Amino acid sequence: MTMNRLIRSELRKLTSTKMPWAFLAVLVVIAALNAFAVISGTDMDGSKAFIATEADQQSLMAFAFNAFMGSGLFGAIAVAREYAHRTVVPTFLASPRRHRAVLAQLLAVAIGGAVLSLIGNAFTVIAIAVALPTTEYGFLVSVGHLTQVLAASTFVGAAGAVLGAGIGSIVRNVGGAVTLAVFTFMVAPPLVVQLASETASWMPANLANVLSGTVDDVGQPAAIAALLAWAAVPAAIGLLTVQRRDVV
Repeated sequence: MTMNRLIRSELRKLTSTKMPWAFLAVLVVIAALNAFAVISGTDMDGSKAFIATEADQQSLMAFAFNAFMGSGLFGAIAVAREYAHRTVVPTFLASPRRHRAVLAQLLAVAIGGAVLSLIGNAFTVIAIAVALPTTEYGFLVSVGHLTQVLAASTFVGAAGAVLGAGIGSIVRNVGGAVTLAVFTFMVAPPLVVQLASETASWMPANLANVLSGTVDDVGQPAAIAALLAWAAVPAAIGLLTVQRRDVV
């Protein structure tokens, strides 16, 4: 099979199951919760000062790290379930050069993660914009900054999905892949920072915030390179693992 056909096949696998729709439903719920927070949330004195500044609204919209983590779970489940249910076997029979099939899978998962992250953050922005007229405040984030947030979410979504896919190809069990992904995204970074505080700037959460423009601990090119490294390491390990281990 040609590489283009492999990629189309992997994209068809993702779009022909209910999993993307389940993730999409979760994104809709998250957007609705943010709208509810804007409408009903108040400070202790009953005021709505928590949305009175641009910085406060950015904190509601800049979900770049959430996109990274959510797409990571998407990638981990999408890949691990193929090995768990042995649906990857026909793919490897059609493409005996496994590295090509794995690379096509990684690219398809990256596209899926990017699209879901973009849609999820767009839903959140729309929900907040719709809810704001119930308050005395307007939409304070500029179009340029909003575009940056959406672009950052799209990129980190793709990177997170590749990272998750790498984990899924290593563990090859849905439950184990999800557990390891949660550990990688939520548990390991704080532990590493406690052991070496100078690494805080290079943790995914901070790198995602750099790209969304909310912090400037490191330069944006450096943040992009670091996020690519976070994604590439488990993906490369998974690629080597798939070529060396049997799938049955």
